[in-house]
Order: sequence, then C-alpha cells, then structure tokens
Amino acid sequence: MKSYSIRYRFTQPFGVPAAMAYEWCTDFKPDDIARMGMKGTRKVERLNDDTIILTDKLQGEREGKRRLVRLNPDRLSWTSTHLTGSNRFSQFWYRIDPNGPDESRLEFTGLQVNYGEPPALARIAEMANELAIVDSGDWLLLAKEMHKELRESGRRK
Repeated sequence: MKSYSIRYRFTQPFGVPAAMAYEWCTDFKPDDIARMGMKGTRKVERLNDDTIILTDKLQGEREGKRRLVRLNPDRLSWTSTHLTGSNRFSQFWYRIDPNGPDESRLEFTGLQVNYGEPPALARIAEMANELAIVDSGDWLLLAKEMHKELRESGRRK
C-alpha cells in the first residue's frame, strides 16, 4: 500500500514553569478525552516508568487509536507513535521549553503517515497547514485546562 508523510509544527505557550507543564502534559488519565471537550474513552496502560500505551476511542468512531508514548523527563519531552488507526505509524514529538522562570512553551512536530496515492506537493502543504490548525487548537484548549486545574489545585495563581 502506498503512503506519504505530512510534517507540520507549531508552538503553544504555557503560563507555567516548564517542569510543571511537563508534569501536567504527561500525567495521562482516563478522563483526558473529556478534558479535551470530547466524548469517548481512554485506557492508560503503564508498561514502566517511561513507556505508556494509550488506547482512545471517541464516541461514534468505529475504530479507535492505540499509541505508544515514550517519556523523556530529563529533556522535558515525549513521543507518541500511533500503533493502530487510520494513520498508523505516525509519530508526534513534544518538547517543553522554558521561557523564563514562570513561562514555558510546547514545541510540537507531527509526522503523519497517510495511506493512498500521494497528492501534489502543494496539497500536502495545505494538509500540513490544516493539521497544524486543528492540533494547535486542541493544545490551546489543553493550555486553558492546565491553567484552570493548576489554579484550582492551588499550585498556580
């Protein structure tokens, strides 16, 4: 089967220190789907301290996604590799960079594998832009949720 890759990037600022942002982003929980404003289920299987299998199924989807997540806490980074689903073998890289003592930002790089006949390069560029818009929108919602949860827990003002 033919395939092609779509590479895209974006950044998302966080109004919290880098270590705190990393901890929040990598604390995977079954209710993460609801935190992103969607309906569905998430199973979190911790294989060891730095390896997690996430199995997500959104409401109305016939097929869910199973992902291998590898944590790299000393670099405040992690990867997510789709093991199943329509974009299997796609990889996503996440890194939290400090931006001063009380600020940080997510540096995201996606490498999505699509299956089928590769479209023209111009169309791939359009698709990359569309993916960046959608995924950065999700992270904007997650950043708001992060600030809300940390404020409610008393960990942030």
